[in-house]
Amino acid sequence: MANPSSLLSEEQFQCSICLDIFTRPVSTPCGHNFCMACIGGYWDSSAVCQCPLCKETFYRRPDLRINTTLKEISEKIRTRLNLSEERSAQPGEVPCDFCTGRKLRAVKSCLAQLRETEAEVQQKIQDRLKKVEEIRQAVELSRLGAQRETEDSEQVFRALVCSIVRSQAELLELIEEKHRAAERRAEGLIEELEQEITELVKRCTELEQLSHTEDHIHFLQSLPALPPPPHSKDWADVTVTSDLSLENLRSVVFKLEETLREELKNLYGIELKRIQQCAVDVTLDPNTAAPWLILSKDGKQVRLGDRRQALPDNPERFDPCFCVLGKEGFSSGRHYWEVEVGEKIEWDLGVARESINRKGVIKLGPEYGYWTVGQRNGNKYWANANPYVLLPLPLKPQKVGVFVDYDGGQVSFYNVEARSHIYTFTDTFTEKLYPYFSPNLYQKGKNTAPLIISPVCDTD
Repeated sequence: MANPSSLLSEEQFQCSICLDIFTRPVSTPCGHNFCMACIGGYWDSSAVCQCPLCKETFYRRPDLRINTTLKEISEKIRTRLNLSEERSAQPGEVPCDFCTGRKLRAVKSCLAQLRETEAEVQQKIQDRLKKVEEIRQAVELSRLGAQRETEDSEQVFRALVCSIVRSQAELLELIEEKHRAAERRAEGLIEELEQEITELVKRCTELEQLSHTEDHIHFLQSLPALPPPPHSKDWADVTVTSDLSLENLRSVVFKLEETLREELKNLYGIELKRIQQCAVDVTLDPNTAAPWLILSKDGKQVRLGDRRQALPDNPERFDPCFCVLGKEGFSSGRHYWEVEVGEKIEWDLGVARESINRKGVIKLGPEYGYWTVGQRNGNKYWANANPYVLLPLPLKPQKVGVFVDYDGGQVSFYNVEARSHIYTFTDTFTEKLYPYFSPNLYQKGKNTAPLIISPVCDTD
């Protein structure tokens, strides 16, 4: 029986990647053969798993096995080539076809490797050009954002300046009016005083003339006939105020304060609308939930249960504190989510770093790895800082927005319905941060409602 290697050409046993005789040959599902190392390296360097020859794409990397028959034939051909190469040509002899073919295959293999390296370099160039374009686009977005913020700030300050100028003009007009009123009162008083002075001078003249008469009979006859003295007003307590009251100035400043608060509210509304564009899908992580907590099937709600559940005491789980973290952690970028607190009278929300203590009694605060705010006793709100910061919120929040700017080092909280700012932590983050939730105790049945992660909607 003829040797199989003598019935087939040597080229049929060459790998199309390295252009050499197969080494540990394998067959792809599409029927083509390659060296195991060659096809493995090809797939490792490619984003898509496909056949180099027919380009058939495999959505899952095939589990390849050695083609034993092809391996035996390839080894025999390789052995024959090695034997022929051992027959060194004598001086003046023409090299055999086998030796020439071997050298050609080596050259082809080097050329193939060179092309593969060139393709890798070209791909790296394309990747870096793409990254350059991404950076340029980011700079352009930053420029547009800066332009937008500049325009918004100019609008706000123009409104404030106009309000101040208008208030100042109103105040100056009021001051001038009060001064004119004081002048009119003074003129009236002076006119009245001058009239009394005229009458008094006339009376004084009459008395003086009578006092110089030498006719005693005339004097005695004239004295009873003198008219009674004119009525004299008591001017002791009559004054004209020279010091204008600060009440008007205080009233104007109060109105400016109201205007400023309104502008701040508008700014917070604009800020919240932009932050909501950073919305992420947050889901509660059951592996971190304390055994007393009940999580909804969709991972969007958490409430306190009435008994302790038998759950694995894994290192990630809080125990016994009533806390749970989100599945998704953040180590860069900007992220925002909203939580319905409704009519609950106690809760805590925020973020926690990955290495926090989760067993036993925990303390909230940045120094312990927690950046949170919370409600206590139904109407008291705190930022769990060091020391705690009492938050005088004019409106009870029904939905709280949580915003994390990891690179900017900020964790901010917002009253979504009121479109107002609650509190901002400023810090430097070095670990992954996770959303933090605590529904707290029942408080005699007054705090049984769950915390609900709600979809982010436009505040408009």
